[in-house]
Amino acid sequence: MTDPGEMRISDADREAAAKRLHDALGEGRITLTELEERLDAVYAARTASELRPPLADLPGSDLVVPPGSAQLARPVDGADRVHLRTGAGTVKRTGDWPVPAAMRLTTSMGTIHLDLSEARRIPPRIDIEVSTGMGEIVLVLPEGGSADVDAVSGSWGEVKTKVPSTPGGSGPHIVVRGKVGMGSLTVRGSRKGWWKAVLG
Repeated sequence: MTDPGEMRISDADREAAAKRLHDALGEGRITLTELEERLDAVYAARTASELRPPLADLPGSDLVVPPGSAQLARPVDGADRVHLRTGAGTVKRTGDWPVPAAMRLTTSMGTIHLDLSEARRIPPRIDIEVSTGMGEIVLVLPEGGSADVDAVSGSWGEVKTKVPSTPGGSGPHIVVRGKVGMGSLTVRGSRKGWWKAVLG
């Protein structure tokens, strides 16, 4: 009989483990350097036994990697989302940063700018809940990315997207819902990719 710990895991299993690590960072249990090191191990894992060490010293890891089970992934709900928020300031993520599979973005009068174009670890699907107030949210996708913003509502706000609405390219697909209030949501591709196309 095959050892359950040697059962192959899926991409969804890896994303569930990565989400627990992001939560641990937000809780102050691990540092950013530790997060990056552990994410490397998670995304390199092929079996359940290889997925356990990066989570072994974190509470709740047994819910992500139950002993003797290959069914590791949990559905992402509101409690599992990474929450980025600002009042009147700026939250910015650029370069190679660990992109979570689910996020909640909240700004009252500030700006949240997330650039995924240079990130190396991107889930194939990203669920994002937005709430802008009078603020601004900008999402920059890598080449081949797509975004569904049909579930975003607003009274006086503005929603702009410059990428395909359905998946089909090589990049990630993001699904955005929520409210823009009197603020704005912009989803676009990387300008670096545009310059590359112009200059050849």
